[in-house]
Amino acid sequence: MKKKLRFLLPVALLLGLLLSGCSTKAPEYNAKKPLGPQINYTITGIDAGAGIMATTQKALTEYGLTKDNWQLQTSSTAAMTSTLDKAIRHHEPIVITGWQPHWMFTKYPIKFLKDPKHVYGKSENIHTIVRKGLKQDKPEAYEMLDRFHWTPTEMSQVMIQVNNGKDPERAAKEWIQAHPDQVKSWTKGIKKVSGHPTLKMTYVAWDSEIASTNVVAEVLRGLGYKVTIQAMEMQPMWASIATNVADAQVAAWLPTTSAKYYHDYQGKFVDLGTNLKGARVGLAVPKYMTNINSIEDLKNNE
Repeated sequence: MKKKLRFLLPVALLLGLLLSGCSTKAPEYNAKKPLGPQINYTITGIDAGAGIMATTQKALTEYGLTKDNWQLQTSSTAAMTSTLDKAIRHHEPIVITGWQPHWMFTKYPIKFLKDPKHVYGKSENIHTIVRKGLKQDKPEAYEMLDRFHWTPTEMSQVMIQVNNGKDPERAAKEWIQAHPDQVKSWTKGIKKVSGHPTLKMTYVAWDSEIASTNVVAEVLRGLGYKVTIQAMEMQPMWASIATNVADAQVAAWLPTTSAKYYHDYQGKFVDLGTNLKGARVGLAVPKYMTNINSIEDLKNNE
């Protein structure tokens, strides 16, 4: 037994030292040093199929960053925001793929980087897309979807509640109760339907689309529809409308983010137009990175 103890003590000590070494946090951002080496030339991204990821790959090429070994790390929205949260808390450097409206711009001190080459385009709008034939099959739903529009501020009110842990359906119901005039503008004069006809909505599981889809679904339920919602990657979401598997989506970021799918499925859906103006995508960094204000600064800070 004594021999075993003499053997285990050094191992325990070694493990303690290893764990201690692993717990060391990353260095804080140093504006006097090149940015690239501080973050291993890595931009923290989201899901591989997201439009912003393809645009960011293009940006790396357009700004000459691929030649300097800059890379885009695929993760998920949740993983990206978790990494951002850690970086902000410890004043660490980070570059992320960002979009607005999103609760992270309310919760964290972050800023978009200027895009002088306009790779990400200018401001975007979010459109409502429905299947062909919906106007004839479910005219009341079509009319409500056609009227639906709100502002980035209104969308953020739902998003921040969901981020704070509230169930999305509950957050949507509470927003609807608090904004009766806005909801009335979407439904005034539309008769409730009988028999609870079914209606399916699809969406990309971004915080913004979770908010809008749940709000629209609740309003349609108030009109008598039995609404189901299903999260998908972007391509299947567009395909679901084009093939009449689903009835509607309110998650089409145009003219840039959803451009490929809008083109691929052109003629197989109905575009009801903008439901939110002033959306934006691009690269973002914490505001304490005061000397990083443009995508070009990533290259200039080698």
